[in-house]
Amino acid sequence: MQTTDAIFYVAVLIMSVVIHEVSHGYAAYLLGDNTAKASGRLTLNPLKHLDPLGSVIIPAILVLTHAGFVFGWAKPVPYNERNLNNQRWGSAIVASAGIIANLCVAIIFSILIRISPSLGIHTLSFFYFASTVVLVNVVLAVFNLVPIPPLDGSKILFSFLPARLRHLQNYIERFGVFFLVIFVFFLWRFIGPVIYSLFHLLTGISVS
Repeated sequence: MQTTDAIFYVAVLIMSVVIHEVSHGYAAYLLGDNTAKASGRLTLNPLKHLDPLGSVIIPAILVLTHAGFVFGWAKPVPYNERNLNNQRWGSAIVASAGIIANLCVAIIFSILIRISPSLGIHTLSFFYFASTVVLVNVVLAVFNLVPIPPLDGSKILFSFLPARLRHLQNYIERFGVFFLVIFVFFLWRFIGPVIYSLFHLLTGISVS
């Protein structure tokens, strides 16, 4: 992959993870927590959210080494779950918001891809841009559904645990990063086909 392509991929990823994180903060705000707003994180300005390692270095390495997928993260938007109006499902709702936001972005750009011929849009640059946005957001949505801390899927899963098992959350979170590393390097082959199938379903474009 050329350097310009890598820069483009990373730029799309940065904006996608920013949308993801802002959605977490806005969901928490709607549920009664003002933490994200008070810290100035309810903004799409990427400079407020960039994590040098997760937003730039790791994605660039994955792209330039042809890892087969692009993933990254921004600084987590802070929220205080004790302030949420819905104590039972509040954390799950906040966690789901980022995933839903990425899926919405993917769906919007998929629709643009499908209707572009009828709009007279036939340029390869448009299809390249739109398909990249869809793929990156599908990757973020599906990857974050994985129930391994600190991914959003773990917070959703923990919300379904009965109260007597909630103590397991702290124990699992202690080793979450270790399990996540194992997943990324050894289990990607199982989730990769899911991502590419969803991408094809949305856009009609096959990924070889």
